Amino acid sequence: MKNSRLKSIYNETFSGLKLFYRDTDLPDNLISNYRIGQIIQEKGFTDMSSLNGGLSGNCRYIIASAHAKDLSIFNPDSVKIGHFLLDTISYFKVLDIQIIEDKTQVFLLNIPDNSLILFKNSSSNLEEEITEKAREKFINKKNSPLIPELQTKDWKERTKTPIGMDSNGEMFFDDSKIKIESSKRIEINMTKKTIEVNKKPWWKIW
Repeated sequence: MKNSRLKSIYNETFSGLKLFYRDTDLPDNLISNYRIGQIIQEKGFTDMSSLNGGLSGNCRYIIASAHAKDLSIFNPDSVKIGHFLLDTISYFKVLDIQIIEDKTQVFLLNIPDNSLILFKNSSSNLEEEITEKAREKFINKKNSPLIPELQTKDWKERTKTPIGMDSNGEMFFDDSKIKIESSKRIEINMTKKTIEVNKKPWWKIW
């Protein structure tokens, strides 16, 4: 893959990246369907909040995305819950799964639909950096007070379903169909929202 193509994909993925949160209660057999490095697809809209409080369920999704839509533009009441939305047919890479006592955090990176092979077969320093931040947020917020605005019946209904699978645990996307290549690690320099990809002989981007 050419260096210019890599830069384009990583700019689309990481430029303007923000963290969002979505809590729910899931049985262990559904949570166990997630694997670090897995690529998943969500068929429906993904409701999530920019507000980071205590966990209101046994499972927290923390979602890193540069493409979430701020619904407060259309509905002023959405400001109270920090309501953001991802479109249908969104793809994610599972960057981390963290378990502390009876709580689980699943960290998802929203990725372009034309980059599945790249993200399946590579990792980057940026992925590592944001994973560390997500872990810190989980530890710091695990026992924090709940945000009352996120405890309403309407919000819990919007966020009760698992991401990437149906209520029976059937995954919407089989990432085993993605072409497997030798694993690669990519070093990315990001300054002023511009990404530079370090050239490595094993990646053949010269």
